[in-house]
Amino acid sequence: MFIQNLRAKVGARLNGDKEAGFTLIELLVVMLILGILAAIALPAFFNQKSKAGDAKAKESAHSAQVAIETYATDHNGSYVGAAEAGALTAIEPTLSSAKNLTVTGPDGTGVPTATGYRVTVEGSSATQTFSIENEGGTMSYPCTTKKVGGCPEVSGAGNWGG
Repeated sequence: MFIQNLRAKVGARLNGDKEAGFTLIELLVVMLILGILAAIALPAFFNQKSKAGDAKAKESAHSAQVAIETYATDHNGSYVGAAEAGALTAIEPTLSSAKNLTVTGPDGTGVPTATGYRVTVEGSSATQTFSIENEGGTMSYPCTTKKVGGCPEVSGAGNWGG
């Protein structure tokens, strides 16, 4: 009886009956296809952290702009004093998380004047900043490193909004 069962099993195996699983070639082909798909998809995800940092910096710059305009509304249209510690965060508490937020005069130095200011926030790297500048009612949106992150080149200058 044992020999008949053994003979039946060996015969079934030789005939290909009850054969299960994948061959080595099939597994290698599937792994090759997965590798190609990963090589195509992964580079698209590598830049996302820096793009998110730049988007957050732009959002913080806009929030600072709204806060400084609110400050001017409360101070007879003048931006003088808006650079003092806590002046803008008292209006917009989320600015406390802005990365290296600075408020200066419209030329990027000094303090805000009665008619102008510049708010600057650091982007995803220390070399990338996004600013909103108001000089006598004329708005501009300069950024430091052209063609990097969220700073496109517009007419030879880095300008992120408008």
